Amino acid sequence: MKSFRILQFNMQFGQGWDESDPDHAPINMTTTVAEIRRHNADIVFLQEVEHVRPGGTHPPVPPNYSRLQHELADYHSTFSFPRPDPRELPFGIGLAIFSKWPLLPTVCLNLPSPPLEFDFYGEKKTPTDRLLISANINMDGREVRVMNTHLLAFFMLKTTSEEHHHQRDLVELELRKTELPTVLAGDFNVSKHETLIEQFGSAGYQTAQSSEITWRRMPFVLDHVFYNSPLQCTKHQVCPTMASDHHALVVDFDLKD
Repeated sequence: MKSFRILQFNMQFGQGWDESDPDHAPINMTTTVAEIRRHNADIVFLQEVEHVRPGGTHPPVPPNYSRLQHELADYHSTFSFPRPDPRELPFGIGLAIFSKWPLLPTVCLNLPSPPLEFDFYGEKKTPTDRLLISANINMDGREVRVMNTHLLAFFMLKTTSEEHHHQRDLVELELRKTELPTVLAGDFNVSKHETLIEQFGSAGYQTAQSSEITWRRMPFVLDHVFYNSPLQCTKHQVCPTMASDHHALVVDFDLKD
């Protein structure tokens, strides 16, 4: 039996938490790195790695990911931006996976967003697409699939992912495709998380925890670690942190023979 630990963390591009003015809290990547390091995880799933640039363009060298690669040099890693899009809002973007084992060829899946119109500081906007990245890990002779995603926050657009469920359905399809032991982690941005748990449960997956809130701005369980039956969750902990507006979620697993 193989045991390993994973960390799920929306790092909000290194911006910490300031209760009095959360939108203007300072960016401190040193604090972010320390938060990641302190959990001693074997596999790390990160969302909002980079800060969106004006015009939705992507830098040729992602600065935060490059810093993380340097600081976490004992890990293998992969990173991906979604498609460049001038509609991007000035928040966090980009997914990364860090692993103690090599990540075999990674797959990036575009998750289209519906053309819902919303108001952003007096401007009419429509949401940009989201992303799922995945890879296989050879964990000392046992192959494990890992997936990372960050879905659209429909509740911020005054609607729900129950009504607009295409992104969730695409993720479910990816879960059903694999016969390997699989971990799916991410910020799912589903305020009524029970419906998400039920949907992925129908595909044979359960979440490590669903009772403790993971987001400081509203009392929602947005961050999850889903896994299928070859894996057994032995321990989980939601870890409050000032390094982001999300808490860290740490989950320990046994991979049964």
